[in-house]
Amino acid sequence: MKKLILLLAVLITACSPSSQGNVLPILVEPTAYIDPVSYPTAQVELAQPNQTASGIEVRMERASVEGKNVNADVCFTLPDTSDWGVSSASLTYGGILVQEYGTTLVSLQEPAAGVAGLRCDTLTFVVPPDADLSNTTIVIDAIAATPREGEYCSVYMPKIQQAMLARGIGITLDCVDVNGVLTMQILNFPPEMTQAQAEEVVYSDEFYSVKGPWNFSFNLAQ
Repeated sequence: MKKLILLLAVLITACSPSSQGNVLPILVEPTAYIDPVSYPTAQVELAQPNQTASGIEVRMERASVEGKNVNADVCFTLPDTSDWGVSSASLTYGGILVQEYGTTLVSLQEPAAGVAGLRCDTLTFVVPPDADLSNTTIVIDAIAATPREGEYCSVYMPKIQQAMLARGIGITLDCVDVNGVLTMQILNFPPEMTQAQAEEVVYSDEFYSVKGPWNFSFNLAQ
């Protein structure tokens, strides 16, 4: 009888919760607290939303900050039917200059029947969450076109050739059929120029861009 009682005691001890000493506890990582102030959100309407330079009107009606992103809704008139976009822009706040930005196409209205086209983009600059945006300026320095196939001959060659004549630069251009595609080529250039120098003149940014600047200042401080 004593043996039976002893055996039952051993079995009860083996099955008790205290015998499961090798079971590891489950650790739950605490969730980091994010202060809402560190990720501000604000929006402002610009007092002077329109700026005109070089015959191009640029409009920035609204600017906003969402976390680290400063967004600006920008619309500008199109000089022609080419693929125009903002090619150089910067943001300045508290003496700090930010020149890197992203663009998102919002809308595009092609020129038609004597009505100027209009393109609208959202420019996005990244700043620290604690940036002082009480005195902020966005400057659009230039818009530029990316020539589509065939536009070198139909759009750009006439105005480039006219500029060469007006400046007395002896560069002659023509469009030549290359494998069934009209291609702009340099036929003649001054003897004191190299081919590379002539190409640098012909393909200068001045023929494919319009320079501003267009300046917009605002206060995004909360």
